[in-house]
Formats: sequence, C-alpha cells, structure tokens
Amino acid sequence: MTENRALTPGDAFATLLAGNERFITGRPQHPNQNAVRRAEIAPLQSPFAVLFGCSDSRLAAEIIFDRGLGDLFVVRTAGHVMGPEVLGSIEYGVSVLGCPLVVVLGHDSCGAVAATCAALEEGLTPTGYVRDVVERVTPSVLAARAAGRTQPDEIVDEHIRNTVDLLVDRSRVLADSLAAGRVAVVGLSYRLAEGTARLVADHGLGVPVRTPGVEEEPARPA
Repeated sequence: MTENRALTPGDAFATLLAGNERFITGRPQHPNQNAVRRAEIAPLQSPFAVLFGCSDSRLAAEIIFDRGLGDLFVVRTAGHVMGPEVLGSIEYGVSVLGCPLVVVLGHDSCGAVAATCAALEEGLTPTGYVRDVVERVTPSVLAARAAGRTQPDEIVDEHIRNTVDLLVDRSRVLADSLAAGRVAVVGLSYRLAEGTARLVADHGLGVPVRTPGVEEEPARPA
C-alpha cells in the first residue's frame, strides 16, 4: 500500500475533514469497508493518520471521519492521557507506518475532564487507577483556570492543546519529523451533538485555529 504514504500532512488533514463533512451532512461513503479492501490490506497497512483520542464510546474515529479499514492508526485512552505505551504507539505510526498526520481528538462533555474539575473543586478524587487519569488531566485544568478559562468547553480545549504540546515536547521522533516537514500534529475538539471537529491546536500545518466563538463550525483545510 503506497497511496497514503504519498500524502502530505495537509493532504491527510483535508482527507480527514472531508470525511467529517460527509458524516455531519449525513452523506457518508463508508470507504474501504468491503471484502476487497480487507484482502488488499491483509499483508500490509498504510494508514494516513495517527488518531489519539479519548476512549469515550461516542468518539468512534472511523465513523466520525467516514473512513475504513487501514485508514487510521487509532490510539485511545480515557481523557486522551499519555503514558509510555501511548507515546510508543504514536511513534510507531509515524516512524514505521509513515503517517504524515497525528491528531489529538478531544470532545465536549468529557468525563475525565469533569472528574478532574470535581476533584479540584470538591475533593472528590476517584479511587483505583481512575485517580491516575484525573492526576494526568489536572495540569490542563489548572492551566485553563490560570488563563481565566473556566467554561467546560474552554477547559477541554486547553486539555487538547496541552496534550498536543506534550506529544511534541516528549517525543523526539515527532519533533524531528515536524522539523523535517514530514508530519503535522494537530488537536481537534469534537462536539457530540453536532458531529463537528474544530481545530484548536496546530504544529506543522499553518491552518488558522478556530476561536471559541465559532466552535459549532467544523475545521476546514486551508
């Protein structure tokens, strides 16, 4: 499979958003979801994007972006929090599979963000390993509040931006690929009711980031 490897980061971003537009308007094409595709990619995968998203059941990447088998290399954790396994998986998608785009996908009504806010405001810290998720989201919530961003959607956007920045900061593979122009790392904020994905963070694309006043609009390629 070579078609996805030929895509630039901008091409990959435009392809992703075109699928989201089809999903929003109720005209999905369900590409690459048949027996021919299944057989074609069995020997080798060549996804065009790494998608690191929240594990929320309403955030199924292939549906939201109207894609199919072999298109997206998906990594998901609650609240899109990172650990070594996540970083290694994303680096694999970039360095081994050749994905030209890495997307961090967050969403409104995020349970991990809500739990973190509750822990900070009311001392309701979860038990077990859920507590670890809350602890990893906490820096984003504190950063949002320090900047005067207190609305739920503003906090979610801050967490997405923080995750994107952490990826680039912690991964030499991503930083080097960014510097060489081989990959872009972006953050999208998804609205559950509308189905729209809004750009809130961009490393390597140069696409205008949407402002809070137009969060209902989907992101658009330049």
